[in-house]
Amino acid sequence: MSALKDQLHDDLTTSMKARDALRTSTLRMVLTAITNAEVSGKQVRELTDEDVLTVLGSEAKKRREAAQAFAEGNRPELAEKERAEAAILAEYLPAQLTVEEIAVIVSAAVESAGAAGQGMKAMGKVMGIVSPQVKGKADGGAVAAEVKRQLGA
Repeated sequence: MSALKDQLHDDLTTSMKARDALRTSTLRMVLTAITNAEVSGKQVRELTDEDVLTVLGSEAKKRREAAQAFAEGNRPELAEKERAEAAILAEYLPAQLTVEEIAVIVSAAVESAGAAGQGMKAMGKVMGIVSPQVKGKADGGAVAAEVKRQLGA
């Protein structure tokens, strides 16, 4: 079992003992998502820490999007609950890159790909270089927006 999954199980036990309902429900939800990822497909497999981080990132993104939708729908109490769940999940994710750090990584990728001035035709090439470097550390939409900006699209 991955170390991160073990940590999630241990934290779930601790939160249950502390009667922390929000943390308990959030950790149960993410552990269920991890189990679903393990049994999806044709063969059951054990997720690595990197795979668990991918699931955590996906669940955190769902919470951020739901919070935004609830806020736009004038449901502040539900939006706050989603933000609180996202904050709990963020504790297990690596530190997120700042906008400036993303810009530096993208500009280096544009330079190494020789994509300067090629416009949107080079977006796939640049994203292929940038994606592995920022996986789990930055929102894909923010990265894509920066790539578009630097390619002049």
